[in-house]
Amino acid sequence: MSIKGRVTMDHERVSFNLARLRKGGETFEVAVDPDQAIAMKSGRQIDIHDVIRSEKIFADVKKGLLASEHHLQSLFATTDVLQIAKQIIMQGEIQLTAEHREKVREEKHRKIVALIARNAMDPKTKLPHPPQRIENAMEETRVKIDEYKTAEEQLDAIIKKLRTVLSISMETKKIWIKVPAENAAKAYNALVPFAKPQQEKWNNDGSLECHVGIPAGMEADLYERLNKVTKGACQTQVVE
Repeated sequence: MSIKGRVTMDHERVSFNLARLRKGGETFEVAVDPDQAIAMKSGRQIDIHDVIRSEKIFADVKKGLLASEHHLQSLFATTDVLQIAKQIIMQGEIQLTAEHREKVREEKHRKIVALIARNAMDPKTKLPHPPQRIENAMEETRVKIDEYKTAEEQLDAIIKKLRTVLSISMETKKIWIKVPAENAAKAYNALVPFAKPQQEKWNNDGSLECHVGIPAGMEADLYERLNKVTKGACQTQVVE
């Protein structure tokens, strides 16, 4: 610490990808791993230690200015850094560096192209569209990738836009899912960024039943995600 209220942070550890929250007229910031922060904000269960880069709450990370303990206590009712950091991440905004935003967009762009190539076809020929044709259509329609949403969350809107220049259809499947009570909340949080649960039913024993509609090529990915969070303790059945 160089002067009171100011800290110097290791340059290699701080990339200035931030979570920022305005509260009570004050700004609170915490340096974060951007991918982990976005995943936590989207509902995935992640240890806060894996998300934050420093166990300090700042008024301005770049200047190394710490938030005052008085403001933390009065506005968050605690000075526990981990509790406050999680609130900042969940309630505030994730601020990404331009370099990281571009990296994320490129990764999601490639994944979206792969998803469309794997799941879509030309309804006239019944043949899949080559990736380059999809790339050309995305460029022509000026598709913009949202770095804060998963590739799956953006897929429907992008396909709708591509249909203005490309004959395209997606084969979909509707799948029934049942998860026991001890895994229900985690499974639900894992499903939301992947596919919107429909016909939800929370049974008296705490178990969850629902349906999801997904592109056919994503069926294996869905089962993998569910099995990971439930350790295999779930039931699934294709209904359409």
